[in-house]
This record gives sequence, C-alpha cells and structure tokens, in this order.
Amino acid sequence: MAAMRAGDWDRAWAVNDAVLAARDPDSRDDPRLPYHLRWVWDGRPFEQRDVLVRCYHGLGDTLQFARYLAPLRARAASVTLEAQPALVPLLQGLAGIDRLVPFAVAAPLPPAACDFEIMELAHALRLPPRAVPPAALRVEAATEPGDAIGLCWTGGDWDAERSVPAPLLEPLCHGRRIVSLQPGATPLPVINPNGCPGALHETAALVAGLGLVITIDTMIAHLAATLGRPTWLLLKRDADWRWMEGREDSPWYPSMRLFRQPRPGDWPSVIASVAAALREREASHGPVRAAG
Repeated sequence: MAAMRAGDWDRAWAVNDAVLAARDPDSRDDPRLPYHLRWVWDGRPFEQRDVLVRCYHGLGDTLQFARYLAPLRARAASVTLEAQPALVPLLQGLAGIDRLVPFAVAAPLPPAACDFEIMELAHALRLPPRAVPPAALRVEAATEPGDAIGLCWTGGDWDAERSVPAPLLEPLCHGRRIVSLQPGATPLPVINPNGCPGALHETAALVAGLGLVITIDTMIAHLAATLGRPTWLLLKRDADWRWMEGREDSPWYPSMRLFRQPRPGDWPSVIASVAAALREREASHGPVRAAG
C-alpha cells in the first residue's frame, strides 16, 4: 500500500511477487471466502493462453481496471470477461474482450488455462496507470455535453466516511444546473429531484452529457472519469490507496482533479475549495444557466 500510494509501482510489484510466492496454492479462489477477499492469479504464464478475467470487487474497480484488457489480449490467445451484470451493457464491444459473460455468483464460470481477478492485471502486465488510458466505453450521451454539473454525495454503507452530508452541498447548487447522479429523491435543488435512472447504462448516458461531475469516491467517479468527463473527486483524509498522497491529479484519469480533507471529517473545507474552484471555472468558461 505504501509503495502504491507513493507511485513506486516497481516496488509495489516486487512486494506482490513475494506475497504471491508465499501463498498456499490450495487457497487460490477459496470458495469459503467472500469474493472480494479472494486471490485468483497464481503467477502462471498467460501468453498465448485462453484467459478468464473475473470481476470480484466493486463496479468502480472493474471500470478502473478494464483498461488492462486490451494489453492482456495482445499477449493472450483469448480473453473472457466475467463481469457484474450491471456493467455488461457498458462493456459490450470493448477492446480486448473475446467473450463477455455476466457473473452469476451462484454459478461462476469454470477455470480457464489462466485466471485473473481484474485488479491483478496491473501486476501481471507490469503496466503503471499512466501507461494505459482508461477503457474506451461506447456510450452515447443522452444530451450534448454542456454546462450541467453532476453531483454524487453518498456511497455504500461499508464506508460512511466517504459520504458528504447533503446540506453541505446546497450552496454549490444555487444558480447552477445541477443533476443528481444518485437514485432516489433528494432535497437538494437539482433539475432531476427524483434522482438518476436506475440502470447503469442509462446513468452513463446521462454522465456523458455533463460538463462537470463532482463526486465522492464511489463508482460514479470511475464512470465519469473513464468517459473523459471533467471529474472533481472529494476525498476523506485517509483516502484509498489508488488516489495516492499529496497530489491534486490522478495518474489513472487525466480528466480528474482531487479535493482532499485537510483533517479527518473536515468536509466544510473541501466544499469551500470546490466552491472557489467553481467560481474560477465559471470566470473562465462564462456564466452558467440557473436551474429552472
């Protein structure tokens, strides 16, 4: 984790090599463990072999690491991707995939000549994030890209510290066209008070037509940045390893800007920085239209 936070990928992969060598082969893809705790690749060669890539983590993780499918396919005989059903419409036709199968938790595909969990591909291929652009998803925008701003402030229950209390965001909404990127009704002054569509491919079409997305660390951040939309990511003080440390940009996504808590729990300072950045953006891009 320390090596990845520092962007020292060679050191991170060396650590991973040592961990992999010390693992008990019998614990590979252990069905007694939750999927997100399993390891899959055992270090075997994958060149000119039929490869199965399993997606055992979150939707955002799959979107982030889907960039590695094309370079994997350049070296493998074939690539089958077993992906979360919600992502299948988005991943159709993506470079590097010969076969796309919805992941059925109760009946996963049998092993291939070489199996991976999708987040293991960076290690196996020895490719740092800047060496591989985000996956080129084929998404048609629901509207022409414009001045509307997408907003996502709540994530999964497993890490409540990533979420921002909605009332803190209300000052960002006034005088601007704000689109909620969350399901369900919201008290914030947005142009879609009933929330965004439930289907992920419909949400992707909505995101593709936005001028800016402001979001916490959740799937929406990966979706927006993978689609190349300007994405402002709001991070808690102890942010996930992938966002590294001490920087406002991300090697994973050229269109992303990071706003970090200066102290644990200090969302007001983050929102103040976002508000100032919005004013600067509007000064250079011209005024935005008010909602309604």
